[in-house]
Amino acid sequence: MKGRLSLNIIRQIVLFGFTLLMFLPFLWIFLSSFKTNIEIFQIPFKWLPSTWHFENYLVPFQDNSFALFFFNSLGVAIVVTLCNLLFDSLVGYALALFKFPGRTILFFFILGTMMLPVQVIIVPLFLTVKSFGWLNSYLALTVPGFMSAFGVFLMRQWFLSFPKELIDAARIDGAGELKIFFKIVLPTAGPALGALAIFTFMANWDSFLWPLVVVNKEQFMTLPLGISAFVGQYQTAYNQLMAVSIVGMLPILIVFLLFQKQFVQGIASTGTKG
Repeated sequence: MKGRLSLNIIRQIVLFGFTLLMFLPFLWIFLSSFKTNIEIFQIPFKWLPSTWHFENYLVPFQDNSFALFFFNSLGVAIVVTLCNLLFDSLVGYALALFKFPGRTILFFFILGTMMLPVQVIIVPLFLTVKSFGWLNSYLALTVPGFMSAFGVFLMRQWFLSFPKELIDAARIDGAGELKIFFKIVLPTAGPALGALAIFTFMANWDSFLWPLVVVNKEQFMTLPLGISAFVGQYQTAYNQLMAVSIVGMLPILIVFLLFQKQFVQGIASTGTKG
């Protein structure tokens, strides 16, 4: 009994050590966001700033366009996430609970697209967006991401466990397919929707390559593009850059805290269905 207790204590200490080691870079970024540029690079190194410069969080949003970049990223991430929750759920529901010719082939085709790196499809996707006249617009930032192969896979795996008897009973009572989906099936998919929301929001909030390709006007730039443009050729305000990076972490942290329970349940459940 004592040996098992000692082993648990050692395991907890080791896990705490690894957690602290992973947290230290974020702590350094947070503390550096209150320093001057000189203090960040001074030797010997000091964790705490000599004077706390809270204006580092205000100047980038007052003197630059970071407020615009922030809300552009937030709007794009929210719109794309909501569309993924709707469209991926509809397709996953059809693939899981409807029988039609070619269903399995279609599903494996969708899975196959997950194996293609984004660099392979970015040129034809760019040409398609350009042919529609969507360059330098919010449509270019949002529409190509309205659905994802991963989201379809995740929702299909969840819906495979839904009792088909309930759907048959609803059809007998005269309910239409959309009513069955929105009133009966979708409300049970909270964990899977929570996991999909986190993955989709994070991917679009941190997206850099696609906005870089389709946007070159400041009014449509997202936060990652704004941060990259903040790095000057001859001088960079690293303290303000750290502050903007901390602000950029907050939406992802908030979304994860809101959906963390559904995230764990969704990943655990969808991974055990075939």
